[in-house]
Amino acid sequence: MSRNYASTIAYLYKQLPMYHRVGKAAYKTGLEHAYILDEYFQQPHRKYKTIHVAGTNGKGSVCHMLAAIFQQAGYHVGLHTSPHLLDFRERIKVNGKPCSHKYVVDFVKKHKKIIEAIKPSFFEVSVFMAFDYFARQSVDVAVIEVGLGGRLDTTNIISPVLSVITSIGLDHMDFLGDTLQKVAAEKAGIIKEGVPVVIGETHPETAPVFKRIAQEKNAPVFFADQHYQIGYSLFSTDGFQVFNVKKEDNMYMPNLKNELLGMYQRKNTITLLQAVDVLRKNGFAIADIDIYAGLKKVVEYTGIMGRWQIVGYNPRIILDAAHNADGLKEVLLQIRNTSCENLHLIISFVGDKDTDAILSLLPSDAQYYFTRSSVPRSMNENELKQRAGRYDLKGECYLSVADALEVARADAGPNDMILITGSMFLLADYLALQKK
Repeated sequence: MSRNYASTIAYLYKQLPMYHRVGKAAYKTGLEHAYILDEYFQQPHRKYKTIHVAGTNGKGSVCHMLAAIFQQAGYHVGLHTSPHLLDFRERIKVNGKPCSHKYVVDFVKKHKKIIEAIKPSFFEVSVFMAFDYFARQSVDVAVIEVGLGGRLDTTNIISPVLSVITSIGLDHMDFLGDTLQKVAAEKAGIIKEGVPVVIGETHPETAPVFKRIAQEKNAPVFFADQHYQIGYSLFSTDGFQVFNVKKEDNMYMPNLKNELLGMYQRKNTITLLQAVDVLRKNGFAIADIDIYAGLKKVVEYTGIMGRWQIVGYNPRIILDAAHNADGLKEVLLQIRNTSCENLHLIISFVGDKDTDAILSLLPSDAQYYFTRSSVPRSMNENELKQRAGRYDLKGECYLSVADALEVARADAGPNDMILITGSMFLLADYLALQKK
């Protein structure tokens, strides 16, 4: 990493408020900056086709799986996701390769005047950096993940060929609302006039919202779980999760292997397959063999991290980016289906999470290691322990994931499991530790 790149990223952190680091103070309501920047950059996102993906959980996985399948099918594909774990450039990839250090340095240097004039958020700058890079790289298609919500997200200025909404849960309630219907309405803000939309799951509280808004926008709407079914998953001896996929109750894709090992990927895979159906109808050449091959190489092709990622054995050490109640429910289901003698949970949350909703779900028979991540938003580990005590969750406090992991490894037997979860930033700290 060049000194110029490091100083450029430091400048962006210092100059611009970053939501994922400082929270609400960095959140920009409205699209005013987005439209100013869009005019300034001359709408680079109009030079290629885009797919827009929103949702409470699963949107990152769906974005990466879509990008892998496009890549396997021979497309030159851009991928914009957030937040990053180790390197800012993870947000901006073409065919799985991050943009260069030089591109980031040159972009900021060239456009410093407008950055300092309007003071956009860190996320707003990263989005337009991605849009510009994809245009310069002449991508065929770009998969664009919504940052937060949908209706007022910076990415919502694009005119996609397909919109996707994965799942709806209560998260970021201070911005998106305190009911599933309110959250769904914010996510549904990405539905565009006449553009088909895929909804991941049919929920009695959110489905009417999506149907109403899609009808208002004359947008064809497809509920993935009404067409595709995956009853269960198996794990193959060669390290893949294996699905037997039914379509309209008939076997459609037997023995579909996925490099992502979270059982919750069943829901995301259904959403993905419905999206591919719609994309095929819109002229994209994606064969079944591309789906099979792309999902087997989704980590290799895209570099996705932190989704039930096994990083150690004896004891088994797992990273998972679940950070809200719905996400943790899925992870706990997988824990119950995974053989281990004792469970050790290294957890940290950001301070603005509804921790009661999360802590009330966690098992009281696990050993807990309460810690903090390195971002300012992270909850104090002593406060976290105090809150956890209300739910009979017992453990000690540690200043960092490194300290917590050292003790957890000493405590754990070879047949135990250590799970690091609760915050993307905790995972980032672990990965940075391993990199050193």
